[in-house]
Amino acid sequence: MERVPITKEGLERLREELARLEKVERPAVIKAIAEARSHGDLSENAEYHAAKERQSFIEGRIAELHGKIAMAEVIDCSDLPADQIVFGSTVRLYDLKTEEEFKVRLVGPDESNAENGDISVLSPLGRALIGKGPGDEIQVRTPGGIRILEVIDINVS
Repeated sequence: MERVPITKEGLERLREELARLEKVERPAVIKAIAEARSHGDLSENAEYHAAKERQSFIEGRIAELHGKIAMAEVIDCSDLPADQIVFGSTVRLYDLKTEEEFKVRLVGPDESNAENGDISVLSPLGRALIGKGPGDEIQVRTPGGIRILEVIDINVS
């Protein structure tokens, strides 16, 4: 079984979601199913079918989270080098074509969120950044074409 890198905060978020699903959502949907059953004919009972569908989603997500947590390998970012880009690094980049600066943080695939600047270490940009340092240029193939980026600085959190 292949281990998947994750930050301590990312693992905690997964555990919190799992606890909420198991302790709050699951009992609530079981109660909703029981209540819908009490209304009689199940074949035309929309509440019952909706509750069963919700239950299926919740149970699937619970199983998925158990698997992700079991495969997670927490990486302690405090012990990592600060002169090169590694897992957990926050990197300030400069796009040579658009002349824009932006920041990204390299995280595990289960905690990536591009809108927040958290990108997977396994993504094309994440892979291109690993091992680079300030002043290095990288080329990354994106859906919009090849981007040439310069590493401005690195912050290991």
